[in-house]
Amino acid sequence: MKHLLITLVALVFSGSTFASGGGDSIDLTSHWIGYTALAIFVLSYALVILEEKLHLRKSKPVLLAAGLIWILIAAFYNSQGMPHSAEVAIRHNFLEYAELFFFLLVAMTYINAMLERNVFDALRDVLILKGYSYRALFWLTGILAFFISPIADNLTTALIMCAVVLAVGKDEPKFVAMSCVNIVVGANAGGAFSPFGDITTLMVWQKGIVQFTEFFALFIPSIVNYVIPAFIMQFFLPKGSPKTGAGDVTQIKNGGLTIVGLFILTIITAVSFHNFLHLPPVFGMMLGLAYLKLFGFYIKKSGQGKLNTSDVPAGRTRTDDFDIFDKIAKAEWDTLFFFYGVILAVGGLGYIGYLGLISEFMYGELGATNANILVGILSAIVDNIPVMFAVLTMQPEMPHSQWLLVTLTAGVGGSLLSIGSAAGVALMGQARGYYTFFSHLKWTPVIALGYAASIYAHLLLNS
Repeated sequence: MKHLLITLVALVFSGSTFASGGGDSIDLTSHWIGYTALAIFVLSYALVILEEKLHLRKSKPVLLAAGLIWILIAAFYNSQGMPHSAEVAIRHNFLEYAELFFFLLVAMTYINAMLERNVFDALRDVLILKGYSYRALFWLTGILAFFISPIADNLTTALIMCAVVLAVGKDEPKFVAMSCVNIVVGANAGGAFSPFGDITTLMVWQKGIVQFTEFFALFIPSIVNYVIPAFIMQFFLPKGSPKTGAGDVTQIKNGGLTIVGLFILTIITAVSFHNFLHLPPVFGMMLGLAYLKLFGFYIKKSGQGKLNTSDVPAGRTRTDDFDIFDKIAKAEWDTLFFFYGVILAVGGLGYIGYLGLISEFMYGELGATNANILVGILSAIVDNIPVMFAVLTMQPEMPHSQWLLVTLTAGVGGSLLSIGSAAGVALMGQARGYYTFFSHLKWTPVIALGYAASIYAHLLLNS
C-alpha cells in the first residue's frame, strides 16, 4: 500500500505536465472521472511492473489506459457542451509524443543498421581478443556510456553500449544484466551535466533557466553518482573472461564505418538545429535519417556489401541485401508504444487537474531542497521526462543552485528503477530476457547511495 500511495502521488504530480497545453479545463480531481482515471493508470502501471512475471508486453496495458482515460475526458466535455476542449488537449499531448517518437525511431534505425553491418560484432571480437575480463568490460562500457552520453544523449548511448554488452557477454546472463544496470546509471549520470545528454536537461536549457556552460557545474556530482554504485557492483560480477572464438575478428560489411560517421553527423545536425536554427532537435534527426536512406540506396546498388558473392549468378548485377525499411521495421516498437501510452495517459491525468493539489505542498511545505530530491525519486517511478515537465510548468521560485539540483536529480534519479528513464526502458526491450525490472531493482539500494552522495556533492560544491 505504501508503494501504491507513492505511485499515486507521483502520477498526480507528473500528470500536471501537460495541463497547460489544453486551454480551459474543468477541475475533475474530486469527480468520479478523476478517481476512475487514476485507478485505470495505477492498474496499467502495475501490469507494466509485472511484465516479467506475466509475459505481457509493457505497451499493451498503458495503450489501453491512455485510450480509456481520454474517452472519459472527452465524454465529460461533450456533455458540458465543450467538444473541442479535449481535442486541443490531446493534440498537445500527441505533439509531445511525436517529437520523442521520431527522435527514438531514427536512433533505433541507426543502431539496427550498424548491427546489420557487423559493426558491434567486430567491436565484440576486438574486446574478446584483447582478453578483457568481465570486470574490465563492465568498467569499460560504463565509462564509455558516461562520457559519450553528454554528446549523443543517454538513450542513444545506452543502446550502443548495450549492443556491445549483448555481443560480448551473451553466454553470461548475470554479466549482461549487471552491465545494463551499470550502463543505465552511467548514461544517465553523464547526461546530467550536458544540455544534450538528456531530454530533461535539454528542456531546462531551452527554457533559459540554466545556461550552456553552467551545466558543467554538475560534472563532479555526476561522477560521484556513477562511481559509487559501479565500485560496489564490481565485486559481484562473474569471474573470468568471455570465451574466445577462433581468433578471427568479424569483418565489417561495406559502409559500416560510414554509417557510424553518418550517425555522428546526425547527432551534430540535431544539435545544430537546436543551437543555431532554434528548431526542435527531432527535425535534425529526421534529416539524419535522410543521410542513412540515401547511403543505403548507394550500398544496395553498388553491391559491394556482400561478404560472400559466389552465389551470384553469372550475368547478374551484384546487389547488397541492405534495406533501410527493414532496419526501421526492427526498431523496438514495444518501447515506442509504451512511451505513447505513458505520455497520453499521464497527459490525461494532468488535464483532469491534479497540479494545484500537489505543487503548493511540494515547494511550499517541503521546501526547495526536499522537493527537488523528491523529484528525482518520483522520476524513477514515472519517468523523468514528465516529472521535469511538471517542474517547468510550475516554475517555482528558487535560487539558481536549486535549479541545478533539480536538473541533477531528475537526470540521475531515473536510474533508481529501470522504468525511470528512457535509457532503462529502451534497454529492457533491447536486452529482453537479460535486463528486467527486477534485475535492476536488486541494485537500487547501491544506486540510491550514489544518488544521495551526488546530492551532497552538489550542495557542497555549488550552493
